[in-house]
Amino acid sequence: MKKKVILPLLAVAVLGLSTWWWIAVRPGTGSAGGSAGAAPGAPAAAARPALVTTARAEKRDVPVTVQVNGSVVSLNSVDLRPQVTNTVREVHVKEGQFVKEGQLLFTLDDRADQANLSKAKAQQLKDEATLADLERQFRRSRELMAQNFISRSATDAVQAQLEAQRATVAADRAAVQAAQVSLSYSTLRAPIAGRIGAVAIYPGSLVQPTTTLLTITQLDPIAVSFPVPEARLQDLLDAARRRAPVEAIVPGRAPVQGVLDFVDNAVDPQIGTVRAKAVFNNDAQRLWPGQFVQTQVTVRTIGGATVIPAAALMQLADGMTVYVVDDSGTARRRKVELLQSLGTQMAVLGVQPGEQVVVEGKQNVREGGKVRIETTSASPVPASSAPSPAAVPRGPKAASAIPAMPADAADAAGTPAGSGGDQAAARSRS
Repeated sequence: MKKKVILPLLAVAVLGLSTWWWIAVRPGTGSAGGSAGAAPGAPAAAARPALVTTARAEKRDVPVTVQVNGSVVSLNSVDLRPQVTNTVREVHVKEGQFVKEGQLLFTLDDRADQANLSKAKAQQLKDEATLADLERQFRRSRELMAQNFISRSATDAVQAQLEAQRATVAADRAAVQAAQVSLSYSTLRAPIAGRIGAVAIYPGSLVQPTTTLLTITQLDPIAVSFPVPEARLQDLLDAARRRAPVEAIVPGRAPVQGVLDFVDNAVDPQIGTVRAKAVFNNDAQRLWPGQFVQTQVTVRTIGGATVIPAAALMQLADGMTVYVVDDSGTARRRKVELLQSLGTQMAVLGVQPGEQVVVEGKQNVREGGKVRIETTSASPVPASSAPSPAAVPRGPKAASAIPAMPADAADAAGTPAGSGGDQAAARSRS
């Protein structure tokens, strides 16, 4: 009876010791060996070059531009008003119509002015007839005075009447001209060529000198007015002397090309800007008065500047710097001076054309450290090296289908060599 109890207990004790030795002693040896093998690799990992992406500095001519917001303004805009109080007889144009200079727009009631003109002309004819009679009397008086039939005083009296009548005729001519001017107020013509705005006057309307009949706006050529910071004043004046090119950028459309035409004679002290104006050809009507646009003025050009990606710049305490990689793969930090921005690129001083600057991976680079430049092309993985879904064993027999792990690989991984079935049997025995 005791033997039946002791033998199972001994078997359980032996199995427990075997299990403890397998779990505690065997893996401990493997983990110690793994730690000893990993220790020599730590310095190698620390000395590994940083992976970076670089770009070569380029040499090019860089335009110095000023970009500000502006508004489209017309070079000529006229509010048409009558000069007399009168009634509109006829309207000759429509809203939105393009008119030429001198084109007839409105006709007012001119019957009273026509009558006044006729009256002035009739008075002029009457006075001219009286003048002709006095001229004949003056000639006869001179003949009679030469024959001593009349005195000189009588001749002088006729001469005085003649001079007065000549002045009267001159006044009549002026009255006729005044009547003609008054008559001309009854026809309103376009003072400039342009486009007509809204027309709120109709035949029969009574208009006064304070009434705006319509507005004519010149559209071609057209101008863009924009403020420029006073720090760019000298560059702007130089650009105005040579009529520098200007671009007007409308969102969603191609830029419109023009020239710088005007710079104001004073700087606004409240906002520190000076007003400038550029002129554009607008035959396609791409610009409209009052429209908001972005203007870009090329004030000068930097010849032979070094251009690098703006992503390569680093803002440090001592200024802007970049990492420059030499032929040996060593990164050196270099201070640069910014000249002009070109969108995603920057013109700088301190880097020579052809040198490589670090664009990506700057956070892993150290002064004087080695770098490894990342290539843009990667080798594709062959299709034969990747297992197909059909080759992966599935189902209950998958464990037995897994090949046995090599011994050296098993020791490095802390796993006993053998097949998956042996491992399952060992677990069942335990």
